[in-house]
Amino acid sequence: MNRKPVNGPLQGIKILDLSRLLPGPLATQMMADLGAEVIKIEDPNAPDYARFFPPYIGGQSTMYLSLNRSKKSITLNLRTEEGKQKFFSLIKTADVVVDSFRPGVLQKLGIDYDAAKLYNDKIIYVAITGYGYSGPYKDKAGHDINYIGYSGILGLTGDIEKPVIPACQTADIAGGSYPAIVACLSALWARERTGKGQFVDVSMTDCALPMLSMQFGDLLNADLIPQRGEPMLSGGLANYNIYQCKDGRWIVMGSLEPKFWKKTCILFGKPEWESRITPNPDTIDELKKDLELIFKTKTRDEWIKEAEAYDSCLSPVLELDEVPNDKHLQERGMFLEMEHPEYGKIKTVNQPFKFHGTPAQPSWAAPLMGEDNA
Repeated sequence: MNRKPVNGPLQGIKILDLSRLLPGPLATQMMADLGAEVIKIEDPNAPDYARFFPPYIGGQSTMYLSLNRSKKSITLNLRTEEGKQKFFSLIKTADVVVDSFRPGVLQKLGIDYDAAKLYNDKIIYVAITGYGYSGPYKDKAGHDINYIGYSGILGLTGDIEKPVIPACQTADIAGGSYPAIVACLSALWARERTGKGQFVDVSMTDCALPMLSMQFGDLLNADLIPQRGEPMLSGGLANYNIYQCKDGRWIVMGSLEPKFWKKTCILFGKPEWESRITPNPDTIDELKKDLELIFKTKTRDEWIKEAEAYDSCLSPVLELDEVPNDKHLQERGMFLEMEHPEYGKIKTVNQPFKFHGTPAQPSWAAPLMGEDNA
C-alpha cells in the first residue's frame, strides 16, 4: 500500500504496539493519527482477537479496521529467541511500548520493561490492564463491564429498579485509551527532563474512578450515598433529563441553570413555571410528569426546530444511524472514508483533535497483518 507523508504534532515518536482488542489499539491509533510512527506487533499464530469479530469488509473485521489505521503491521513470534532479538532491535530506536496483557505475561516472555531497558534506558512502557500491577485483583480476568462494576459507575447508572449497561465501553476508553495517551505523553515529557524512560501502570478500574469524583466527594466527606436515578445530573432533576416526544423519539433537556430554564419555560408558553426549577424532592416528580405531557404534544424534530430561537439547551437524542448525517459533525469532519488496495473502502470515526499549527489527520487505512514485515 502506498503511504503518504505523515503529519501531526507527534512526528518523530516511535511506538511499539503490543496491545489487542479495544483500549490499547484505540490509544495507539489516535497517536498514529497525530503523527507518531506506530508499529503494531502481532504473534502470527495468535494475532489480535479484533481480527475475528464480524462483520467483515473484504475479509477484514470492521472492528480491527476501525482501531488500527495509520499504523504499520509486523508479525513476530516473541516466544522464540529470534523473535525476541528482533523485538529488542526495535526497542533500541523506539520511544514507547504499549501493551494490554495481564501482569506477568511480558515477564514470562522475557520482553518486559526491565529486560527492554537494558537495550534502551530511555524506553517507556505503558501497561494497560484491568486492575493494575498491584493489589489483590491484579491477576483477575475482566472486561469493561467488570471494571465499571468495581468503580461504582454501573451501580449508579440506570433507575431505581436496575443498573443499565452503558452503550459504549466506558472503562475501556475513558479509563483505558485516553489515560494511556496521557501516560505516554506525560512519560515522554518527564524523559525530556530526566533523560530516562520508565514503566507506567494504567489500571482501567483506577482510571474510571475520577469519572465519579463529584459523587465520591459527597460520599467520602458528607456521608451522602446516592442511589440510582437520584444524583442531580443522573436523572434526579426534572430540568436535566430526557423525555419522549409525540413520535416516540427522545429529547434532551439540559436547562440546568436558571437562565436556560427561564428560556425553556417561555418556549413552552409556561413562564409561570420559572420558579419550579428548585431541586425540591417533593415537587420534582410532579414537574417531571408535567414535562412528559408537554413533550408528548410535538415530535422531536418539531421541538428542536422551535428551540432554535431559544438558547435553552434542548437537543435531540440521535439514534446511531442519524449521527453521521448531523450537519455539525459533518462540518467538523468527524467521519472519513479511506481505502486499502486489498480490502477496499472503510468508513470510520475521524480523530477528534484540531491542531492549527501542526495539522493532523489519519494517514492510511489499517494495514494487513504483517504488511510491513520487510
